[in-house]
Amino acid sequence: MQKQIVDILKEYGLKATPQRVTILSAIERQGHANIDEIYKDAKEKHSTISLATVYKNVTSLVAIDLLKEVALNNFKPKYEINKQPHSHIVCKKCGEIEDISLTNEIEFDTAKLIEGKDFLAEDIELNIYGVCHNCQNVG
Repeated sequence: MQKQIVDILKEYGLKATPQRVTILSAIERQGHANIDEIYKDAKEKHSTISLATVYKNVTSLVAIDLLKEVALNNFKPKYEINKQPHSHIVCKKCGEIEDISLTNEIEFDTAKLIEGKDFLAEDIELNIYGVCHNCQNVG
């Protein structure tokens, strides 16, 4: 996994610093993580890393589209490594996120959605909110 992280950083023209590798590895392990979760995981692997370093790196990696911020209703945003387009199912009770792929069953015609608007669509995000299996079973 670490070699893949190093390769991803190189693709974006970035140095594979120990801090970046640690942060991206933490996100990769968790799939989706907020800043606090990233920091906790990274701190276990790289004891001298600071919360400020995590914030700074996450912010800069989002700015260059290496990381994607997943904004959530009523929860801290989570981050994931930017990969092929996909959507999410999100539990409204615990905030757990799971990736889902859009299939031909759900097809968006962006041209029709923005017809008549002076707007250039660059990205579409779809989050489906509900209650996960674990939270459904909690009394």
